[in-house]
Amino acid sequence: MKQLMNTLRKRDFEKERKAVLRMEMDYELLTLFDAMMEKNEIQKAKSKEKLEKIRTELLRLKAL
Repeated sequence: MKQLMNTLRKRDFEKERKAVLRMEMDYELLTLFDAMMEKNEIQKAKSKEKLEKIRTELLRLKAL
């Protein structure tokens, strides 16, 4: 029973984390778009780096 509860908690956590990562990705894409419109190379690089980290974690969670 304990193992089942741990599995369910883990599944709930992963589901919640995927939703948060998708929101973060949407926000970061908006930030990247704004940086591109402003021709802000520094912010573009930061946004791309954050997006890559989000992508890596989503792949780890098998959400992509």
